[in-house]
Amino acid sequence: MAEVRAFRGFRYDLGHVGTLSDVVAPPYDVISPALQQQLAQRSPYNVIRLELPTEVPDDTDTHNKYTRAANTLREWIAAGIVRQDTARSLYLYEQEFESEGITHTRRGFLGRVRLEPFGTGKVFPHEQTFSGPKEDRLKLYRATGFNISPIFSLYPDPEGEVARVFEPFVHTSPPLVAKDHLGVTSRLWVVTDSHAISTITGIMGSKPLYIADGHHRYETALKYLEERRAVGEVRDDESPANFTLMLLVAMSDPGLVIQPTHRLLSGMSPLNSQALEQLIRQHFAIVERSGTDAKAAWEFIQMDGTQSLLGFGTASDKEWFVARLRDEKVMAELVPNHSPQWRGLAISVLHNLVIGRLFDGKPTCRYVHLLDEAREALHVQDCQVAVLVPPVTMQHVEELCRLGEKMPQKSTYFYPKVLTGLVFNSLKKD
Repeated sequence: MAEVRAFRGFRYDLGHVGTLSDVVAPPYDVISPALQQQLAQRSPYNVIRLELPTEVPDDTDTHNKYTRAANTLREWIAAGIVRQDTARSLYLYEQEFESEGITHTRRGFLGRVRLEPFGTGKVFPHEQTFSGPKEDRLKLYRATGFNISPIFSLYPDPEGEVARVFEPFVHTSPPLVAKDHLGVTSRLWVVTDSHAISTITGIMGSKPLYIADGHHRYETALKYLEERRAVGEVRDDESPANFTLMLLVAMSDPGLVIQPTHRLLSGMSPLNSQALEQLIRQHFAIVERSGTDAKAAWEFIQMDGTQSLLGFGTASDKEWFVARLRDEKVMAELVPNHSPQWRGLAISVLHNLVIGRLFDGKPTCRYVHLLDEAREALHVQDCQVAVLVPPVTMQHVEELCRLGEKMPQKSTYFYPKVLTGLVFNSLKKD
């Protein structure tokens, strides 16, 4: 069973730091150098000093950005800038945001979740991981002994049982509020009611959890637990290192948004729209020509609602068209070791057939999530070809997780990212 626990989180004392908006940040993997500097300047207590501290030229193995983060956190706790809550709590978390002109509200809760190796229980990954980010996070875990940012996971709750238990707390107490650099408003309620907590943890016990964002952090937590066990620091199954910090959101939550991840391709031989059509015609039928109107191409893909379409735009002539895969048999020949469900994803078709076989050489690939970003990149010739990719759905995520199959890289983008700095979880202290 997935084991969810209330815990005594560490949080900023707003009497010391001022407004919560000044001290929070996005997770490390979406912070540019410019944003990193901006956040550091916003407040001397901004969580960027823990989540993504700056490297300096004279860093060594024993004095570096990770040890600085650990020293900073210890100093903040000693000075009362960060304090541990007195009662075990679950933390109700709401984000209000806009995506493609529509306002959404996503609600979940933060809790501790017992770690279990993938494939042994109720926690499932859906994307591949890479060694670099895991090594970085592991060094931070070792130095600080804390989860600084939460993993974002999803669970099935079609009847909304968990939401009903939490609902009264939204109306009986004012939340803590923070607004981030993208205009997303976050609200946090600290729930200490023992009956509500026991009800929620009971409901969650039978549910699988699907990691939406934070695969590297989850695998890092497993590695950290393994290391702590090896040196005798994990005395029993109740030791804090057995758990990790998660935001848990219901798959049926009306504010759950998966944005598409479009591709910007460069490094190919020169080609215009007509040449590109000829290149892919063997396997694709051209079903829509949108001229210079990227929005028309995207709306055609959205209206279709399947994974069989890709939209192509060429920088040389600014022309857009939409193509549909003619025969799925070619994917079975190219990637026979994957399931039909995996092979049917538009992103799988793009990378394995179009980029892997039809394009010459090996194009470089960048990623954007908004139509305007793809359109602008094409307009200023910041790429040769822009490819519009339909987003996957929660059904795709759940189905492939159950098959034990991971999606291709950059298949999902759950927007918005979960804020870092609302709650910290100690890996050494209850």
